[in-house]
Amino acid sequence: MYVVPMASEQTTLTVPGPHGEREMRISSPSRVIWPEPGITKLDLARYITDVGEAFIAANGGRPVALQRFSGSIEGEMFFSKNPPKGAPEFIRSTPVVFPSARSHPMLILDEPAAAVWAVQMNTIVFHPWPSRADNTDNPDQLRIDLDPQPGTDFDDAVPAALALKEVLAEAGLECFIKTSGNRGLHVYAPVEPTREFLDVRHAVIAAARELERRMPDKVTTAWWKEERGQRVFVDFNQANRDRTIAGAYSPRPLAHAPVSCPITWDELERVDPKDFTILTVPDRLKTAGDPWADMHSKPGTIDTLLGWWDRDLKSGLGELPFPPDYPKMPGEPPRVQPSRARKQD
Repeated sequence: MYVVPMASEQTTLTVPGPHGEREMRISSPSRVIWPEPGITKLDLARYITDVGEAFIAANGGRPVALQRFSGSIEGEMFFSKNPPKGAPEFIRSTPVVFPSARSHPMLILDEPAAAVWAVQMNTIVFHPWPSRADNTDNPDQLRIDLDPQPGTDFDDAVPAALALKEVLAEAGLECFIKTSGNRGLHVYAPVEPTREFLDVRHAVIAAARELERRMPDKVTTAWWKEERGQRVFVDFNQANRDRTIAGAYSPRPLAHAPVSCPITWDELERVDPKDFTILTVPDRLKTAGDPWADMHSKPGTIDTLLGWWDRDLKSGLGELPFPPDYPKMPGEPPRVQPSRARKQD
């Protein structure tokens, strides 16, 4: 007996944008992405639609990598850097040079409907570059990831972020902050896109070292985990080419469906990052507005930070390790875990 296959479940979502409304197809809309709160694929697409304007203001116009999942957040995960096949005609891409010196295209999100299409392609986390599509080699954002290590938590990252704000202000930079969506904090400073990635990395290292001097028992720049202790790690390697962190308003694949959420400096000491979820952030945006709305109105420069970098070089503080998949870089120390190096000696 021949059974006629059932049509796959699908629906259509109306997504407003700069070019009018677009009708975006969502297949398997009832698929549960976050089992604990029961949030579905359609719920995720609606979330992106609801926060669309702020989401695109923060992440649009930049090369973006998609963190995609098969099924729920408990399923297989992979990163998609090449634009997925079958993209609508209104979605563009741009060539990007990677650390290997190879170049290939990456997706650019110019409107909310493009991000909804990425959700249709099973994207949960969006990872935008700190540079824009028209100038991919020169970041216009200095990003610093404050990552609490085992034995520390979000409450330990808060004073580190406040001290970092003072450090960056002394370097002439205004900075903005968001929750990571987990235990950490992300600090961003808009900068003029006149310096390439290695310069921005050195600026981040200079700021991180200055913060470490002021909070040596609370903050560390130690790349090797065995040397970090119970401190907040300033992850300088997130400033490298092809290294990204979850974008503003991007969901995270954790049980309670958290969002990496921009906040104001005034509310930093009283917020609980667990409160920012797919279910709560749209209403927050409607009532409180977007704390990052004016981020790029007054970009600064990294000149002062690079002066600090040169000062530290003269005092004997050199380059720090690069990610393991990077080619060996000039001035880089040996990529040998300290405990192994001691055994070899």
